[in-house]
Amino acid sequence: MKTKIISLGGTTEKGYAALCGEYYKRMGEVAECDLKPEALPNDPSPGQIHAALEKEADRILAEVPKQSYTIALCVEGKQVSSEELAALLEKAASSGKSTVCCIIGSSYGLSDRVKQAADFRLSMSKLTFPHKLARLVLAEALYRAGEINKGSKYHK
Repeated sequence: MKTKIISLGGTTEKGYAALCGEYYKRMGEVAECDLKPEALPNDPSPGQIHAALEKEADRILAEVPKQSYTIALCVEGKQVSSEELAALLEKAASSGKSTVCCIIGSSYGLSDRVKQAADFRLSMSKLTFPHKLARLVLAEALYRAGEINKGSKYHK
């Protein structure tokens, strides 16, 4: 399967980008789509946050490839083991999905519309991570899941 990672506010630090790039190189075909988060004031109201998330949702959903298995990263998602993620991706591939598309929201998360459109909601942890670290952890998790499905010794 191809992989696409859509992120609001990607990483600009070379170290993180290089580490992610190493996993992407190992995985094969990976596309990154960094979208700019909507600008908000320092202390936004709930209405301003909602409006920003909805504008971001329009841009996110426009980037999701057809025939993709979509994973929204969100705090209320399900935490899974590496083996469970591998099984999830294997099932998606066997059902005819050509791409796994993972979505990392802005600092205020993702619109309910994006979460509802996703095939799966994933929580990486109860901890909060900066985007650059979340992307790196996601890259490793996807690589590991692929290696599990190949039967390699990477995952012991």
